[in-house]
Amino acid sequence: MMRTRPLKVALLGCGVVGSEVARIMTTHADDLAARIGAPVELAGVAARRPDKVREGIDPSLVTTDATALVKRGDLDIVVEVIGGIEPARTLISTAFEHGASVVSANKALLAQDGAALHAAAEEHGKDLYYEAAVAGAIPLIRPLRESLAGDKVNRVLGIVNGTTNFILDKMDSTGAGYQEALDEATALGYAEADPTADVEGFDAAAKAAILAGIAFHTRVRLDDVHREGMTEVTAADFASAKEMGCTIKLLAICERAGDGASVTARVHPAMIPLSHPLASVRGAYNAVFVESDASGRLMFYGPGAGGAPTASAVLGDLVAVARNRINGTTGPGESAYAALPVSPMGEVVTRYHISLDVADKPGVLAQVATVFAEHGVSIDTVRQQGKDGEASLVVVTHRASDAALGGTVEALRKLDTVRGVASIMRVEGE
Repeated sequence: MMRTRPLKVALLGCGVVGSEVARIMTTHADDLAARIGAPVELAGVAARRPDKVREGIDPSLVTTDATALVKRGDLDIVVEVIGGIEPARTLISTAFEHGASVVSANKALLAQDGAALHAAAEEHGKDLYYEAAVAGAIPLIRPLRESLAGDKVNRVLGIVNGTTNFILDKMDSTGAGYQEALDEATALGYAEADPTADVEGFDAAAKAAILAGIAFHTRVRLDDVHREGMTEVTAADFASAKEMGCTIKLLAICERAGDGASVTARVHPAMIPLSHPLASVRGAYNAVFVESDASGRLMFYGPGAGGAPTASAVLGDLVAVARNRINGTTGPGESAYAALPVSPMGEVVTRYHISLDVADKPGVLAQVATVFAEHGVSIDTVRQQGKDGEASLVVVTHRASDAALGGTVEALRKLDTVRGVASIMRVEGE
């Protein structure tokens, strides 16, 4: 039986994503009503420019007073797509207080204050859903939170930022330098005018915090995530990667420590073998690799950003929350019962690719090898090329802790025969 009273939905933000949410709500109204069991009605839209013409949206619904909108008291669901910390945080809390459940795409806010928002939702008996906050249209949060709820997830490894993947893919496939690839990404609309959040890894780090929290049933905040950007990646790094049968990706890596008693979350560029599924992720696409005890290895792939893909994830959450609303229930909230400590980056163990500029003379390799040995870092392979008294020495290590590698590099810098450390890159996915 179809419920006749419509569910009232307010939309906070009407930019690229918000306008797509409104359009789909309008054009697919009958299908959404059939799937939910009741019609959904766009009851109000908060936007900064009320006079802007928005196709398919009644101008009378548009307001600049978002606070008054969420305080109406007759709303069933508030969709927040304005982003940032404030006023989004206050608006979401106010929505809960006035009887509405919330669907959000706000990765930065959830990574910083997810625990407090979940607590507010639980206090008021409301839902907080946020599939669109990570990897756009790719169903990822719900599979981790629900489909794998009976499994033990050990590792989440992924490309979660389309802008950086586009840039690195261009550098790999065309030999372009970083700035040239960034300029192309900007011209095509993949990169913002200020790309800092993407290229310095802030965006990916927020997503890593959310994924780690859900995967490991542990509260992980943005400050817990080790972050390195990709602005220092060079064409020479890609050349070295190709010689190893690898490519370079900006990865978000969340994993349990070897004994399972702690977790780590990190974002940084890394070399991965061409045989790894993530190596074939091209352009602005995202992909996340999940490893768990029972289900083994799973890969989620698709468009990770953009108006329509992100709106698809928002609407999926809206349907789920609306069904809960009709049935008088709520979906799964925060699961942080494990409360595992988050280990510092120094305890992370992986392999490394180090490129050194050294003097081209006898004994240099022995000196370098001694430094590695003194810090407990085992060498896997060494490659040296010399010319006119200078040489490039490339060392690939076996697995070692980040702290041990850091000590090794500091000692190498002090050698008279080492002119400089050209690059350091982790090797993952093996």
